[in-house]
Amino acid sequence: MNSTAYLIRFKREKRIFTFIVEKLFLFCAFVSVLSVALITFFMFYSGLPGLVEIGFIEFVFGTDWSPVYADGGFGILPMILGSIYATFGAIALGVPIGLYTAVMLSRLAPSWLVSILRPAVELMAGIPSVVYGFFGLMIIVPFIQKTFNLPMGQSLLSAICILSFMILPTVITISSNAISSVPKEYTEASLALGATKMQTIFKVELPAAKSGILSGIILGIGRAIGETMAVIMVAGNIPFMPKGIFIIFRTLTGN
Repeated sequence: MNSTAYLIRFKREKRIFTFIVEKLFLFCAFVSVLSVALITFFMFYSGLPGLVEIGFIEFVFGTDWSPVYADGGFGILPMILGSIYATFGAIALGVPIGLYTAVMLSRLAPSWLVSILRPAVELMAGIPSVVYGFFGLMIIVPFIQKTFNLPMGQSLLSAICILSFMILPTVITISSNAISSVPKEYTEASLALGATKMQTIFKVELPAAKSGILSGIILGIGRAIGETMAVIMVAGNIPFMPKGIFIIFRTLTGN
């Protein structure tokens, strides 16, 4: 009788505990969504009077940004294009390097090398943005200036290079974990059918891990398009229309 009562009490307490935990998680999710919604509402509400006065078309597609003057323009198209060009340039340069590095860490490198490189890659993710920016300002910008004989090394190319470095830890870590999580049966079946190790990696394992790899790329895009400090230091921070990779520009986040 006592054991039955204890079991009933235990089940009741378990249901109560589960109910409380579920509601707590629901509350946390609600707070997260509400926070984003409030930030979005605040930004649109605060900017709506100016947006109405300027005009949406002029604001988004205008090419002149000079708000300090009485008759200045408020066009943000150069900053929008600058953010897009810098982000996709960094993705085009950084994703192949990151993906091949992930393949090496998860499938090709010996364990002693992985034990050295993996902590180094993870350490890169913890470096502050201003350190990347300072590195770019002291190393990449002078290198580009001397190599291409430019009056200034701060340019779209400098921003692409520094953003490529910054997205590498995200792409490498997530892609490596995705490749490592591919079931061994896939690899063994491919090798048993006569495929080489490299064919197995690129024809079987990478397609099987594409969802995780794509997640890493998307997070890398978020890191690149949202970066501010490092890009300001290497891009010149002048709202010119980015018509070439050697043009000084400004990103939307920097502006």
